[in-house]
Amino acid sequence: MKNKILPKEYYCQPATRLACDLVGKMLCVRCGDRIVKRLITETECYYGSEDTACHASRGKTARTKILYEEGGLAYIYLCYGIHALLNVVTGKKDHPEAVLIRGIEGAYGPGKLTKELGITVALNGISLTESDLLWIENNNFKTKSIASPRIGISYAAEQDRNRLWRYTIEKTQI
Repeated sequence: MKNKILPKEYYCQPATRLACDLVGKMLCVRCGDRIVKRLITETECYYGSEDTACHASRGKTARTKILYEEGGLAYIYLCYGIHALLNVVTGKKDHPEAVLIRGIEGAYGPGKLTKELGITVALNGISLTESDLLWIENNNFKTKSIASPRIGISYAAEQDRNRLWRYTIEKTQI
């Protein structure tokens, strides 16, 4: 198992590259004495403080400080105070960026997938390369993803709403 876990160096790449590449990887969660693995089917990129859709666009806060860390951490926050959303921190230290995991096989929607897998804000900040509770594996499954504009970001500037930074697995692949 250890050799399939994505290494720290992988996460140090820009979110603009990893958002597409994470589609087709396996999201893994330890649930008690069993491990649940699900194919990642949808992601979104959030890239830097200049991206008005990124939480870091309003600066570094207690909530967003994890986005400024070196890639390889989980950034999990509550949306509307009820839905835990899972993001993968990417890139270099001090450049805030992350990839939102929007869907997995069998659970479409970022709040649905965390509920399905029991992922909570208690895992915020956990290392995806060292944890035995939450990690991502390379399953060497070749996928094709489709790029489209991000969704649910009506508050962002028009140029940021129109960026093709949402990736979904091609339906014939799953």
